[in-house]
Amino acid sequence: MSKNYRVGLIVPSSNTTMETEIPAMLLSRATEFPQETFTFHSSRMRMKHVSKEELSKMDVESDRCAVELSDARCDILAYACLVAIMCQGAGYHEVSETRLNAATEDNGGNAPVVSSAGALIDCIKTIGAKKVSIITPYMKPLTAMVVDYIEQSGIEVIDSISLEVPDNLEVGRLDPSKLPRIAEGLNIEGADAVVLSACVQMPSLPAIQKAEDQLGIPVLSAGTSTVYKILKQLGLDTKVPNAGSLLSGKY
Repeated sequence: MSKNYRVGLIVPSSNTTMETEIPAMLLSRATEFPQETFTFHSSRMRMKHVSKEELSKMDVESDRCAVELSDARCDILAYACLVAIMCQGAGYHEVSETRLNAATEDNGGNAPVVSSAGALIDCIKTIGAKKVSIITPYMKPLTAMVVDYIEQSGIEVIDSISLEVPDNLEVGRLDPSKLPRIAEGLNIEGADAVVLSACVQMPSLPAIQKAEDQLGIPVLSAGTSTVYKILKQLGLDTKVPNAGSLLSGKY
């Protein structure tokens, strides 16, 4: 029996990657799971520059977005800005997800909410990784906040590379084919996994499997983690082709 799932995306106004990579992963399952179809529906929070001030201001708008998407009776919502959550302090993804879910319930369109921040933390733990090395597009002070958030969640960050791109639109224009080479510059000695993109705006999907094959350890991203959590929440098989071991169906 076929079923269509409505996926609501809460995105920064300047984000262009969430609405390409998330659908690409879910729609690529069609050959193996033809009974599943997905539609995608977005609501936007204003943000152009990736600074703590703009991110905090933007996060306030997420409640409005959740209500708007619940008008469409989405089956699930995904909050797609990892650093906006992580710069608010340890554990904020749980606060945000609970608050946004309550907003949908109050509007009569109850939908579970996953955040890219919470998804990344959960998926690192899902694959059994205790130590990771990460790549971010952020300026170094924001990367430090991301590292601190991950470490306060009980995961050690061995090394990080900051690409230092402050303009969010430019982050979306970064070339994912360069990521495997950039990843070669990471210290992965003792790492259990690599986070190739700790940002749903930095394109990485075409490089995930290549980097994993190259490095010899699991490679994931904020985007692949978000898709994993969407599939788990919907009770579906966690399998996406050529998207790394996290989405191999193993977990």
